Amino acid sequence: MRYGIVILPQDSWPEARRKWMLAEELGFDHAWIYDHLSWRSLADQPWGATIPTLAAAAAATSRIRLGTFVASPNFRHPVPFAKELATVDDIAGGRLLLGIGSGGTGFDAFVLGQPEYTPRQRHERFTEFVTGLDTLLRFETDSTGISFTGDWFTAVNARMVGVPAQTPRVPFVLAANGPKGLALVARFGQGWVTTGPEGATGDQWWQSITDLTKRLDDALEKEGRDPLSVDRYLSLDSGGTYSLSSTAAFEDLAGRASHLGFTDVISHWPRPDGIYAGSEDVLLEATSRMRTST
Repeated sequence: MRYGIVILPQDSWPEARRKWMLAEELGFDHAWIYDHLSWRSLADQPWGATIPTLAAAAAATSRIRLGTFVASPNFRHPVPFAKELATVDDIAGGRLLLGIGSGGTGFDAFVLGQPEYTPRQRHERFTEFVTGLDTLLRFETDSTGISFTGDWFTAVNARMVGVPAQTPRVPFVLAANGPKGLALVARFGQGWVTTGPEGATGDQWWQSITDLTKRLDDALEKEGRDPLSVDRYLSLDSGGTYSLSSTAAFEDLAGRASHLGFTDVISHWPRPDGIYAGSEDVLLEATSRMRTST
């Protein structure tokens, strides 16, 4: 089992730097940042930008993997985003993980004046976004650059940073729950991440997670891929219990995830109040037990 932590971009850099460096010191395998322009109940609070924060975190750390949890096409185009990602991965020495999702229907979906897209349109856009990034983040061999034309995104002779820091490109960790999304994971993903269905909690949530793992197996087998070839990430804080409310809660949730075949679990850094409210003392105790168990 590998362990990850989400560090929300709400602190000034001196405090944020402490958290990113401490995440590495505590033995986390990966640390993540939300990729939003603002987010839900925290919309009226400070909220930093994703890529500059990841670049700074990459320079401040040396081992821990760093990722987006998760990027979406809501306010991004594959060409500039791919260049930003490749630059961060170069700074990080090949430690970047790219979490990608289809994009929610909240603030990020409308802040640039977009219309309200149907689920089908959002999936079609998601597919083009992932396909474009897959092409762009591999080293271009054509001297004219990279070009593609779609219904949602177009690139004309795009130039990238150079030889990727990872081969053949930064690993994709795709967020998906539905059949079309899971099929996309099977095509492009080195990893799959899920938060489970919206609104489900407790045993109902765990049952839905169990069902999703089986559907992913089916999608991978249909694509001709070994189900064990794709890493599986579970957000432990999405089923109605905050994983770092206590060490016992953390161990119980991580254990259940492991039993279902998840290779990686992700928690959130404790906040003083509101969502993910908790104590760093629990974080320290849980990670101490985590290191002992591994």
